[in-house]
Amino acid sequence: MIKSKALIVYILAFGIFGIINTEMGIIGILPLIAENFEISVSQAGLLVSLFALAVAIAGPFLPLLFSGMNRKSAMLLVLGLFVATNVISIFAPNFTIALIARVIPAFLHPVYFSVAFTAAASSVSKDQAPKAISRVFMGVTAGMVIGIPITSLIAEVSSLEIAMLFFAIVNAAAFVAILIFVPSMPVTERLSYGTQLGVLKKPLTWIAIATVIFINSGMYAVYSFFAEYMDAVTRMTGGQVSLMLVLFGATGIAGNILAGKLLTNNAMKTAIVFPFVFGAIYLLVYFLGNFTVPMAVLIAFWGVLFTFGLNISQYWITSAAPEAPDFSNGLFVAFANLGVTVGTSVGGLFISGMGTRHVIWAGMIFLVLGLLTIMLRTSIYHPKKVKTV
Repeated sequence: MIKSKALIVYILAFGIFGIINTEMGIIGILPLIAENFEISVSQAGLLVSLFALAVAIAGPFLPLLFSGMNRKSAMLLVLGLFVATNVISIFAPNFTIALIARVIPAFLHPVYFSVAFTAAASSVSKDQAPKAISRVFMGVTAGMVIGIPITSLIAEVSSLEIAMLFFAIVNAAAFVAILIFVPSMPVTERLSYGTQLGVLKKPLTWIAIATVIFINSGMYAVYSFFAEYMDAVTRMTGGQVSLMLVLFGATGIAGNILAGKLLTNNAMKTAIVFPFVFGAIYLLVYFLGNFTVPMAVLIAFWGVLFTFGLNISQYWITSAAPEAPDFSNGLFVAFANLGVTVGTSVGGLFISGMGTRHVIWAGMIFLVLGLLTIMLRTSIYHPKKVKTV
């Protein structure tokens, strides 16, 4: 039984890898897409920005609408749509069709995330939920960091079409795995929309939302310009940057496991300490950015902390609204994506105004804001009164 539950959790994570790989993997082949459709790279970038916008818009509402649906059926529906639209993208006659094929499944992206997190949490005891969810987050890390170099490599050794086919194949494999190995997951107690929306009346929920925005902004203000920082400040070659991305992803996967254990044992203390440790890494990256070997060591720790931030963000919202898990997971996906948008925009402003090295200060500002909201929650709401997911 234990092995069966573990297998289900890893299959859920693989499905998230497929979806995130579709979202982020496209970054590595944007120049080829621009060339294929005879458009500028900035226009091709709409495949990334509009996808993220659709996720942010749908995040609070689509999981709510699907909250009464059998969770296995919901996941199959989402993955099936991703497979179909990925295939359409391969044969798209023009950029408009390719863009539409990207944006449509993006609206259901939060549905899979919400259902997968809820299913993982419900498959184990309440005290083990953070650990199960941290394993699902492995799919996020793998899709974000490993998916980009893999897709770029496939395009380099074969073609753009084969690279895009990779997206469809991964999602199809996840679809088959869920179909065969994941049991039916009917919703035994369907909450009314009013009950779920009611969590928005709680000040605790909004404090948690603010924390998620600040923490994710703090992480992505710098990470979004990872390659540029390694190039302009550390003076790494393209091959070295790719290797650093893989290192970042590998340590991030390890970080998921550690984050699950720490959140299970002492979530509040973990959340409070996180901004201090992450801020220390940022300061070291700022002062040691010119040195290749120290930067490689720092990147390893950076990867661990990055996935810590994702795990803490998800826990912070779902523990604030445990009575509506599907809806609160949808809120996490929406506002985490909003944090990505805000952080990337502000980080870009710091780079254009002060230079690449100083993007670190954008991340530091958001981490300080995140620490303040974490402290606000822990000072107003005693840990013993905060239920876990």
